[in-house]
Formats: sequence, structure tokens, C-alpha cells
Amino acid sequence: MHSQTPYEITPTTHYGDPQYRPAAAHRPVILPAEIPPGVDWVTLPNGVRTLAYTQPTPPPPIPVSQPIPAWAKTTALLAPTVGGGIAAAGIGLSYAAPGLIAMSQALWSAAALVVAAVIAVPVLTRTARRSTGSRGGGSGAATHITQNITATGLFGRANGTINHR
Repeated sequence: MHSQTPYEITPTTHYGDPQYRPAAAHRPVILPAEIPPGVDWVTLPNGVRTLAYTQPTPPPPIPVSQPIPAWAKTTALLAPTVGGGIAAAGIGLSYAAPGLIAMSQALWSAAALVVAAVIAVPVLTRTARRSTGSRGGGSGAATHITQNITATGLFGRANGTINHR
């Protein structure tokens, strides 16, 4: 049983490849009024007649290059500089890291020394005064000094009294 195909296969040689032509009974009929302008019947090297464009198509327009904006040039020139500066800073910090760690420890030690001095000096002076038993002159009793100052008005003359007890 043979099934009918709409194409008959007839091998022809064109550049080494077989070409397949549609059967003559099944070729579409094209009227001359249906052919658009610029298209015509042409005969290929292997003898096949077909429709093809006969007028060259115009080339696509060549794009005109736009000038590069000044901000883009500046950014392009600064980007490697900024990146290089960041890289140099990272390298410098990696070399300085041991010294920075030592300095931070020294600053913490200095801060602890200042805090200890602020607390220890008054405690030591208070302890020293208690151990000698004196608070001032050389007598055992403490001397209290009282001042009373009065003034009249914002720029008035001030008067005062001092009491020793």
C-alpha cells in the first residue's frame, strides 16, 4: 500500500545537498496581481523557479553615537581611585592592627588608673587624717567656720560676717 504524498521527491544536486521539489500538480497558483512590488519569478541554479526579492533592501540606518556625559566620565575616572584608596586603607589597617590593639589596651589601662586615683586619693587622705586624730591645726577639736553674707539689690554692696566656733 502506497500512501500518496503531496510532494514527489526528486533528488537533484546543488552544492552536494539533495533538493526536494513539490509535485507539479500541487504547486500553488499565484496570479501576477498577487505578487507584491519588488518580488519576481527567478530561476535558481538547480532549475527551480521561485518567487524572490529582486530589489535590494535598504540597509538599516547606522546608529549615531551619543557623546558621553561629563558625570559618567568623572565617575569612571574616580571609581578605580576610590577602590584603590579603600584597598590601601585595608592593607594599612592590617599592618597597624597589632599596634592599634596595644594602644587600645594602654588606653583602657590609663582610664582604669585615673578612676582608681580619683577613688583612692580621697580614701587615703581620709584614712590618714583619722589615724593622726587631727583635722586642721593641731588640737583635737574641729574648727567650724560660718559665713553670713547679705546684699541689697542686684548691684548692691555686700556685707558679711565670719564666725569661728
